[in-house]
Amino acid sequence: MESLKFILVCLAIFAGLVLLAAALERWLVRDRKRLSDTHYIVYTAIFACMAGVLMLVEIPLFFAPGFYKMDLSELPILICTFYLGPVAGVIAELLKVMIKLLLKGSSTAFVGDFANFAVGCSFVLPASVIYHAKPSRRSALYGMLAGTLVMTVFGSAFNAVYLLPKFAALFGMPMEVIIGMGTKVNAAITSVSTLVLFAVVPFNLLKGVVVSLLTFLLYKRISPILHRGDERRKARHTEKSAA
Repeated sequence: MESLKFILVCLAIFAGLVLLAAALERWLVRDRKRLSDTHYIVYTAIFACMAGVLMLVEIPLFFAPGFYKMDLSELPILICTFYLGPVAGVIAELLKVMIKLLLKGSSTAFVGDFANFAVGCSFVLPASVIYHAKPSRRSALYGMLAGTLVMTVFGSAFNAVYLLPKFAALFGMPMEVIIGMGTKVNAAITSVSTLVLFAVVPFNLLKGVVVSLLTFLLYKRISPILHRGDERRKARHTEKSAA
């Protein structure tokens, strides 16, 4: 029953995020691209596959318990959402996690994988909306800064309120044991709140800064390749719509 509730919560949050992304894309994104469905699906899948592979490369952090490992899977997702928009980012986040589960499975009773999806969306959605509202290097930078801050606040609160208790319940591990794992790496961690403060907050800040920096350096270099032929595809789409 506990697992079923968790699955239903995952599905509800995914559906809510897709609807939110669609609303933001429709109301706030000014440069909505008129690309063919095939082009949109293929590029979303390509970025999701790259992210799924990167998700397998986990980097342990000295200040956090062993079940918190950083990966750079948000890098291709952020490039995807800068190119195609918020909805593509959310879908690519889900596909990324599914690919990782197919290749490796889960070592956290799927809670860590769900956390990667939900917290990842809290990063890419603000970044995408701010960038697409007025595309420029500056808006991309502001978007990634906002995404990092949102991810840090949301990820920390979500861990404290839902993810850590759910991990303890599904993994069959008392919360005291989880906190004890944190105490071993940092004596200041003695409760859920201090675990979040001294492990989750710096974890999300570090991930946001590293991914943002790499994206800022890479996106403009690969953007001409991604956008090559966009005008031609848009023209074909307009002709088909008119017909």
